[in-house]
Amino acid sequence: MSGRLAEASRAALSEGGELASKIDAFAPRAAQQDLSAAIADAFETRGTLIAEAGTGTGKTFAYLVPALLSGMKTIVSTGTRALQDQLYHRDLPRVRDALGKGLKTALLKGRANYLCLYRLNQAKGEPKFSNREQVAQFQRIVAWSGRTRMGDLAELEALPEDSPLLPKVTSTADNCLGSECPFFGDCFVVQARQRAQAADVVVVNHHLLLADLALKQEGFGEILPGAQAFVVDEAHQLPDLASQFFGEALSARPLVELARDAIAECKDVPGSLATVQGPARELDHAVRALRAAMDELPVRGTRRRAGELPAVEQAFDALAAALDHMHAVLEPLRQSAPGFDGCAARAREFLARLRRWRGEPAADAEPADEFEAIPFDEAAAPGDDEAGARADQREGGGVHWYELTARGFRISRTPLDVAGPLAQHRERSHAAWVFTSATLAVGGRFDHYAAKLGLDDPRTLLAPSPFDWPRQALCYLPTGLPDPVVRHYSDSLVDKLRPVLEASRGRAFVLFASHRALREAAELLRDGPWPLFVQGEAPRPVLLERFRASGNGVLLGAASFREGVDVAGEALSVVVIDKLPFAAPDDPVFEARLEAIRRSGGNPFRDEQLPQAVIALKQGAGRLIRSESDRGVLVLCDPRITSKTYGKVFLDSLPPLPRTRLIEDVAAFFAPESVAADTATDPS
Repeated sequence: MSGRLAEASRAALSEGGELASKIDAFAPRAAQQDLSAAIADAFETRGTLIAEAGTGTGKTFAYLVPALLSGMKTIVSTGTRALQDQLYHRDLPRVRDALGKGLKTALLKGRANYLCLYRLNQAKGEPKFSNREQVAQFQRIVAWSGRTRMGDLAELEALPEDSPLLPKVTSTADNCLGSECPFFGDCFVVQARQRAQAADVVVVNHHLLLADLALKQEGFGEILPGAQAFVVDEAHQLPDLASQFFGEALSARPLVELARDAIAECKDVPGSLATVQGPARELDHAVRALRAAMDELPVRGTRRRAGELPAVEQAFDALAAALDHMHAVLEPLRQSAPGFDGCAARAREFLARLRRWRGEPAADAEPADEFEAIPFDEAAAPGDDEAGARADQREGGGVHWYELTARGFRISRTPLDVAGPLAQHRERSHAAWVFTSATLAVGGRFDHYAAKLGLDDPRTLLAPSPFDWPRQALCYLPTGLPDPVVRHYSDSLVDKLRPVLEASRGRAFVLFASHRALREAAELLRDGPWPLFVQGEAPRPVLLERFRASGNGVLLGAASFREGVDVAGEALSVVVIDKLPFAAPDDPVFEARLEAIRRSGGNPFRDEQLPQAVIALKQGAGRLIRSESDRGVLVLCDPRITSKTYGKVFLDSLPPLPRTRLIEDVAAFFAPESVAADTATDPS
């Protein structure tokens, strides 16, 4: 029996309801009303709901309506900052105005999105910038700092997201001076948090939500006090992100920034430069020397793998010595300036993280409470001998691993299972929790996702997409492709693709399981008649804009193009999946998770690899049909989808697309008379 809030939510979204009468182009949908009613019931009972909302259901309005009608303090968490801005600036005001609710709302981002007045002031004293463009950008930031009310760097549209100036004018949890900061009274982060505390509906992103949970294990942190309901949108991303936040990491950039910040503090303390400059240079050099030594390693690997190279171990020794020296020099200066106090604390904490990652006692450094409190599974990464691997895991738990970037590195300790801590936080909150996404179910079931969140028999809902799949779409399974492991697979794949692209006149996404396969296909398709857009040749937003503008382009992308990409209309009429997207074998965390499942008596393929791949495939396939008027063909190239028994799980998890193995059916789908007939009967 639905409660009062469920009935009110359903009515608001129905024919003749507030949204239909106040929002242009709003179309009532039964699946949206069912979803909204289920969310409302979770709100009223302070229960937990997992809901998959197929593309086109309208899940954003479905959860905003009960959130606003209930009057409960609600935290809505989205996957990215772009979605966060869209939700806060576009969707939330439209629904709030339609419902006539004058509730307070707030947008809260992570601290890296807000100008730090202290660090801006410090940067003014820096001797030089890399080039004239950086000088001009910095001057724009200084001018804007005097007039901004929110301090949100998104207001500076001309500032690139990867600008090297950003770390110089924003703070991190490590370098923030807190209440010791001379600019604390004007702090934009503090003000944003105060607005969030006073608001009825707060829009955050998963990084912020998890950071607050992970750093405040004794209870909820300052960002989320008193929340009565949580809505986690794009919830399929949460388990993997949670493993990062309940873990611990140290990367090259914060270490280099520590050296730079310590030098910058010297300008206010006479005589300090003479003692600080040497250790700062030593630290900077140690970081660069370690990265150079790691060049001989694979891009990702376990702590044990890194330890096999004596040069890498010596470089880690040198980094530890440099951090120790830096801390020793800064300790006597702590009383002379808040910045020195912060730098000394960072040196101490970074050294402790490094020692924990190496499996050493952390000397007098305090443990990271949020990490140590988590009971880790003693799982080993495959390839290690079991006794040695178990010893490796006992040194602080989780998986100890590293990852290399072009110029940097990151060393991490990651828990294999976050179900326990996530369950604890849900119970402590005494709040309603709603987890929703277009891709949560595997074969119509939610067991895999529920287990990752530590949910025992939660309420679930599968809200089907309202699209007319038999009319709007077709799934083409090419015949005659070899096993994906053979060397000439890319050649065979492109041979099968050419007639599809001829029928569709380009207008395609081709999504690859690996960057190598992407590069091979790019070379083979260069001579085609369609404009070719290849991931890596331009930033993602630029590639997408060029693809849309071309009208007949073919875009080749890897995993990052599987989600968060929305190209409605004729510009995108084909989505090709080259191989079933099983996770890459070089991920140490994933490998250790599989080993843990194996040792506990489970089946790693059935329990982890298959469900993960199904959700990834659903994400990619979801790019195809984005509106009631879209038409398109999904091409699944991997022959295992028909030759292996598990292929049925993939097919059963997709929307009900008609299937064919004949290229003639693809040609007929795109024939002018077919398109014209469908357009004539299109209700939109």
